[in-house]
Amino acid sequence: MKTPRTKSAPTPVQPPSDKPETIDEYLAALPDAQRAALEKLRRIIRAAAAKAEECISYRLPAFRMKRMLVGFGATANHCAFYPMSSSTIEAHKDELKDYETSKGTIRFQPDRPLPATLVRKLVKARIEENGD
Repeated sequence: MKTPRTKSAPTPVQPPSDKPETIDEYLAALPDAQRAALEKLRRIIRAAAAKAEECISYRLPAFRMKRMLVGFGATANHCAFYPMSSSTIEAHKDELKDYETSKGTIRFQPDRPLPATLVRKLVKARIEENGD
């Protein structure tokens, strides 16, 4: 008797058994192009939200200020910025028209990162939205 086939999930960059405890650990496991793009994104976020605390949430690098603020990560096919707010993405949809978005995610290729001015604007919007 044949075993039914199930669809497999997209291949993550890191094996599911890896549980990074810091953003540095997460980034260290990535290919060079993704690591460089996400390190740049991290610096921009840190500058825009100087009081935010770095953390790992749901196995992804994130920043919080009392509550979750933003996160970022990588899959085998792209990098992503997570404003963790569909209203923030909706409010900036014109500026995000060149990127693939969903409710709480902005996807980009490592060689075509989000502009620093846009990231700063999104982070500031999230700080305001959170009331921090």
